[in-house]
Amino acid sequence: MVRLDTAQVALDSLKQLPSLAVAVAETHTMALPVTLTTEDKVRMLMREGIHKNADWSEAAHFDIRKPNFVIIHHTAQHSLAQTVRTFQLAHTKVSAHYVIGKDGQVVQMLNDYLRSWHAGRSKWGNVTDMNSVSLGIELDNNGREPFPEVQINALLILLDSLKTKYQIPFTNFLGHADVAPARKNDPSVFFPWKLLAEKGFGVWYDESNLVAPPDNFNYIDALRIIGYDVSNLSKAIVAFKRKFIVTDLGDTLTDYDKRVLYNLYRRYF
Repeated sequence: MVRLDTAQVALDSLKQLPSLAVAVAETHTMALPVTLTTEDKVRMLMREGIHKNADWSEAAHFDIRKPNFVIIHHTAQHSLAQTVRTFQLAHTKVSAHYVIGKDGQVVQMLNDYLRSWHAGRSKWGNVTDMNSVSLGIELDNNGREPFPEVQINALLILLDSLKTKYQIPFTNFLGHADVAPARKNDPSVFFPWKLLAEKGFGVWYDESNLVAPPDNFNYIDALRIIGYDVSNLSKAIVAFKRKFIVTDLGDTLTDYDKRVLYNLYRRYF
């Protein structure tokens, strides 16, 4: 004989069990990997920056470390979308703060205060970790073509904003090849450095006053004082000439090259 009260309890228990569809959905949901946003990662780093064995009492006066350089790159890829995707893939290990398309579209990919992975092994003056002190800007360009006017105009507007906001010195607007001459050639000979300097972003020489340097002029010291890493001298010379001479990329300095270098050197020293 079946007892009615026992049957009733069993039925009530079954009603409380999740359906098969719900159970499967919950199982699959739990199996998905956790994806952290950039904001989540920053919060984790902030917590890790507090020493657990010390008493914590927050100070009232502090600043977030701000950028003091801007490094300009070309993407050497085929489109803005491809570069954005590249910076979002885990295995690529590269990024930049901004990407500017050929049509002038500006995509910001990291907060200005975060350290992006754009400069790699790099050096300028005494700074040996350019990623920690700079903003990286990538221009959609394969390195073998001129930069469209609309793209450069968008860059100039962005640079003006960054320079004003962070009080970046005009001398601190550089190319990737400047800070990594042995490895990089971007943003290529097509990049209009003279135009940027005329707008207040970077340095250019006085073409009307290219006097011969004195006999004791040391061009290696001049390159170093400007900021170049001269540990690989021939590469430093090529990087200098790619930017300022453009038409000759040999690894020795001509008399004209030395006049240009001397003119620039006098602006720094």
